[in-house]
Amino acid sequence: MKPITAEWIDKADGDWITAQRELRARKMPNYDSACFHAQQCAEKYLKAKLVEENIAFSKTHDLVYLLKLLLPIEPGWASLRPHLTPLNAYAVLYRYPGNDAVKTEAKDAMKDCREVRRVVRLSLGLPV
Repeated sequence: MKPITAEWIDKADGDWITAQRELRARKMPNYDSACFHAQQCAEKYLKAKLVEENIAFSKTHDLVYLLKLLLPIEPGWASLRPHLTPLNAYAVLYRYPGNDAVKTEAKDAMKDCREVRRVVRLSLGLPV
């Protein structure tokens, strides 16, 4: 694995840990943050795979766009689309006043992120 890929994985795992912590907090859980970091984790995992495969990508938070770049080499990953589509909204939706996530949304975001994380880690030969 390329060193830059490992850096993307480390950043993704930092988001994964933060999302889990916020979802599990007994006092003052931050479901907005759990959703945001679940999206960020999935984004960074996809970008790690793109970097590892030498596939250029633009600055974006659009997970479906990133998936489209990967489908020529990982056609089976089309099954990730239903997980990525809802995560896309969390890049921005809860970052500003006017919308607040609830626990069920945060749980769903983590479930979707978990599947993306699992698939990419397996592809990169990492333990799940």
